[in-house]
Amino acid sequence: MTSRTPAPGTARPAAPDPGTPSAHPEPGLTERFHTIAPAWGADPATPPAVVVRHLTRGYRGTPVLTDLSLELPAGRVVGLLGANGCGKTTLLKVLAGLLADYEGEVRVAGHAPGPESKALVSFLPATAFLAENLTAEQAVAKFSRLFADFDDAKAHDLLRFFALPTDRPLRAMSTGMGDKVRIALAMSRRARVYLLDEPMSGIDPAARDVILDGVLRDFDPRALMLISTHLIADVESVIDSVVFLKDGRLLLAADADDLREASGMSIDTLFRKEYHS
Repeated sequence: MTSRTPAPGTARPAAPDPGTPSAHPEPGLTERFHTIAPAWGADPATPPAVVVRHLTRGYRGTPVLTDLSLELPAGRVVGLLGANGCGKTTLLKVLAGLLADYEGEVRVAGHAPGPESKALVSFLPATAFLAENLTAEQAVAKFSRLFADFDDAKAHDLLRFFALPTDRPLRAMSTGMGDKVRIALAMSRRARVYLLDEPMSGIDPAARDVILDGVLRDFDPRALMLISTHLIADVESVIDSVVFLKDGRLLLAADADDLREASGMSIDTLFRKEYHS
């Protein structure tokens, strides 16, 4: 799990001046925050894990992403937030190398989306991607064959952590159990970038803390995790930074602590204000 406090003697990298905290967001808050600082203690010369410049992508003539520019450093757990239809899933699919028809420049772990970047990215889509006749054990064996960076031992550890049966087919599992199997598989790759699209949408509220513990279990602090979610209150305690999208454009990008300090609000409260005002 990414450290929330600097190591002893480590200075925190410069971040946008949050200004004076107040009970309400200051005018121009979204104009002031468009940068996510490197992780504490990181080499400032290290290239960002994700670079997006002027990304534009439409669907059947309708813009989905418009002139989106963004840099995400490694060593961060980032919440990708926005209303339905704002372009979150499209952005994740572009970064995962699943959508190639776009304008602009994209780099993931130093590579344009393609075979080289896909080898370094673990993508968990919002929709099911496993055959329903597979058992958890068979799914682990399949991923072990497909991905050179797949950690078989970690996958079995996560299946035990989630208390999942290994010999029951997915079709005989609940929606939440199936989601846990898919999360275990995605997080068992030793990837540089993890892209999670609504990983807790089918999970019972009482089990969401367990899911987050599993997602961050033995997580490489040098990797980047980008979590798309509408369950902001559930993930606020674990995200380092946030990206707000609105109508396919970047609304703001900031370190979570800086944004809370500047706005005087939780991320969840600020999100509700920005998107329901």
